[in-house]
Amino acid sequence: MKSSTVLAIALASAPLLTGCAVFDRLRADSPAEAVALPGQVEAIHAAAIADDQAVFWVSSNGCTRKADLTPVVRPARDGAVITLRRLKEDSCGEPLPQGVEISWSFQELGLEPGARVTVENPYQLPRT
Repeated sequence: MKSSTVLAIALASAPLLTGCAVFDRLRADSPAEAVALPGQVEAIHAAAIADDQAVFWVSSNGCTRKADLTPVVRPARDGAVITLRRLKEDSCGEPLPQGVEISWSFQELGLEPGARVTVENPYQLPRT
């Protein structure tokens, strides 16, 4: 499938995939149970969950790599919630208008094949 087709499908399905909420700490019954999370919540251009893969399109100034981001997975009532967080700022000077595609397999995420997954990142339009 062409990259532009995948991006169009992902953008069209984005409202179905997001919880539109951003948290710096996991929800807990009391503040003492809250867990500090690494990095900063990453605004994404699109996300797609298919074929036991979680695929994200994120902004890049030319140096963003998979190791610069981390998916935080937490259980939810009906599956799992992924929040993508940036660990390392991309300070390169070659902005990529459409960003870059980064993906993780369900195995890498510690998820069972076919697991129900939602994405909890804010969305941002690609740069033009």
